Amino acid sequence: MIEVLAKLGRGPVFLAGEVLECVITFTNPLSASSTSASSEMLAWASAQIHCQFHASENRVALPPSDGSKHDVQAENETVFVPNRGERGQCILSTPPKILFCDLRLDPGESKSYSYCETLPVDGPPSFRGQSVKYVYKLTIGCQRVNSPIKLLRVPFRVLVLHGLKDYQFPQDEAVAPSNPFLEEEESLKKDSRLADLATELLMVATSRRSLHLYNISNTRGKVGTFCIFKTVYKIGEDVIGTFNFSEGDIPCLQFSVSLQTEESIQEEFQRRKGQPVSFTTHARHQESCLHTAQSSFSLPIPLSSTPGFTTNIVSLKWRLHFEFVTSGESAGTCLVRGSQSEAVVWTGVEQMEVDTFSWDLPIKVLPTNPILASYVSQFSSTNSITI
Repeated sequence: MIEVLAKLGRGPVFLAGEVLECVITFTNPLSASSTSASSEMLAWASAQIHCQFHASENRVALPPSDGSKHDVQAENETVFVPNRGERGQCILSTPPKILFCDLRLDPGESKSYSYCETLPVDGPPSFRGQSVKYVYKLTIGCQRVNSPIKLLRVPFRVLVLHGLKDYQFPQDEAVAPSNPFLEEEESLKKDSRLADLATELLMVATSRRSLHLYNISNTRGKVGTFCIFKTVYKIGEDVIGTFNFSEGDIPCLQFSVSLQTEESIQEEFQRRKGQPVSFTTHARHQESCLHTAQSSFSLPIPLSSTPGFTTNIVSLKWRLHFEFVTSGESAGTCLVRGSQSEAVVWTGVEQMEVDTFSWDLPIKVLPTNPILASYVSQFSSTNSITI
């Protein structure tokens, strides 16, 4: 028996273009006092990163793929197929890397190997939607002699920030920021600069503030105004907006604001022409606001959510969805006088005519620092299997 342990050193979330590093440890768990006859042998071990794509048959019409035949692999084969038994299609993979051949482990002995690979910058982000799924995995395959191949899958999350792949790093290393007291490999230095560059680009894109004012009105007149200071956010930020109903001609009885994603399939891949778009609500604020002059809301963008993106099959966009309930009567008739005495008591009317309408405001949502997103990731940094 051999225990195989895979550990992602920095966490299970990465930016496309970063270097994924995983330490894979093979251990013979028997006591060191056991005889040498208890030694274990492995013929080989290999590792590869792949992205698995799965689409809902009710929503997406995909052309036939030649790669579907690789979903099944006979147990006695010695060919390493990382996506064996997986649903969907393998749309992206890195070249497989051999970790070792003919490994012998004595009782209590362990051997560790480091696997490093740059994540492709042209792949989609990790996404689990109502119509499609993009799932990234690092698969480690190993085999005993005359035994079936065993696979250890390490799922992880990939965020995509457009513009990183077009950035050219300085050719002169003296110009690039570095720590003279630390010796780093070139790939690790570039990876660190890539993360720093991504953080800087995100800060620049999401820190710009400018006042956006919108008039809220229906067919009968003005209801109020809505104010928001920016429309570009990172996942993990709060979307904050304010309402001013004091200048409105139509009383607003109630409003709600929903933070939603809009998942749409490209026209050529739709199962039915004109099929509806899928919406997912991530946060919602609802408030009764009769005779309220000003109000506000704050909606958090979950760190586990997927920033907006577009592929040849699916598009994901973010929006704020507003719903307003307004009075069909004047503001003075929304209250009735309950007493003719000196102490006046005003109560709400039992019935009143209302109008409803909705409005959508598109916003842009970008990734965040992958280390921050790792704190709430559903994936574990450590995975293991016994063979």
